[in-house]
Amino acid sequence: MMISVSTTSIPIKKYKDHQLSQLEDFLAIEEPLEIKLLYGKTANRVLKNLSITMRTPGNDKELAVGFLFTEGIIKTAEDLDLSFLEKPQFDPNSITIAIKEDVEINWQKLERHFYTTSSCGVCGKSSINAIRTVSDQGDLHVQDWKMKAENLAALPALINEQQAVFQTTGGLHASALFSLNNELIALREDVGRHNALDKLIGSCLLQNNMPLSQQVLLLSGRASFELIQKAAMAGIKMVVAVGAPSSLAVNLAQEFGMTLIGFLRDNRFNIYCNSERVII
Repeated sequence: MMISVSTTSIPIKKYKDHQLSQLEDFLAIEEPLEIKLLYGKTANRVLKNLSITMRTPGNDKELAVGFLFTEGIIKTAEDLDLSFLEKPQFDPNSITIAIKEDVEINWQKLERHFYTTSSCGVCGKSSINAIRTVSDQGDLHVQDWKMKAENLAALPALINEQQAVFQTTGGLHASALFSLNNELIALREDVGRHNALDKLIGSCLLQNNMPLSQQVLLLSGRASFELIQKAAMAGIKMVVAVGAPSSLAVNLAQEFGMTLIGFLRDNRFNIYCNSERVII
């Protein structure tokens, strides 16, 4: 079996059928990533420690870029100093993203503390109002396409075919983009739900594939408020989760005009708002 670099193995003892046996188990790696931002005029550049997040190593540039975008710090890839992004970064658990000198940042508008954990991306935010970042990716209320219910029901099997590390460890979350015809466009994994989505959005931003208004987002776990907020920032109009949505996630999806689906499993699902995009 080929094991991803995102995993590590340890010896364990397993109890089964009244017996203990020794075997090797695989775990998803979790390590801190410090995200730093380099900004300001050329003659007076400022390096700011922005966030520490617990993540699965890999796609760190996409994670950092996606985080900056979903937090409203940058609006397009053109805000980035891409030449700096290509430079080697010598600390594997620290990454610096440079933005162009003419990009202004309104720090007072970003009223939040940036410490996040792998279990909850909302931890540390000063208030709910502070994280209602306004998306400029278009009006999500526009009902310009529909998705067949049978295509939605088939998505879990498609993501299971691709989510290699989860199959090995059972410990990673996935965010995946699909076309309306169930074509897998991109998939990213991480020990943190919000990190997986930031990696996915960051990869699309770096490829100038924004907004994501013609794709469906599939979440391998539950749909939380922050994941809906990040999806709205990217212009996503339909979010489908294998797990349950929170009440606040449903409220925010309704506010943005987003179709939100939960409990997608065993050829069934629940539509929580904006059901007009789903056809039989």
